[in-house]
Amino acid sequence: MKDGIHPEYHAIDVKMTDGTVIQMKSTWGKEGDQLSLDIDPTVHPAWTGGSSRLMDTGGRVSKFKNKYAGLGF
Repeated sequence: MKDGIHPEYHAIDVKMTDGTVIQMKSTWGKEGDQLSLDIDPTVHPAWTGGSSRLMDTGGRVSKFKNKYAGLGF
């Protein structure tokens, strides 16, 4: 591999939707930055088998359902 063409790989804090913080390596941001997730594997239906409800923190799901209520979504 060529030297000097790859992004810096460093530790960041990832804040999950339930408030827990996990430290992992990433090319995102700078060393020590915190990334807050809107959806993570603990609440997303793809990883929970549909047993967990999707958290609507920004009102986007409600807004979509209200807008397209008559279309059967």
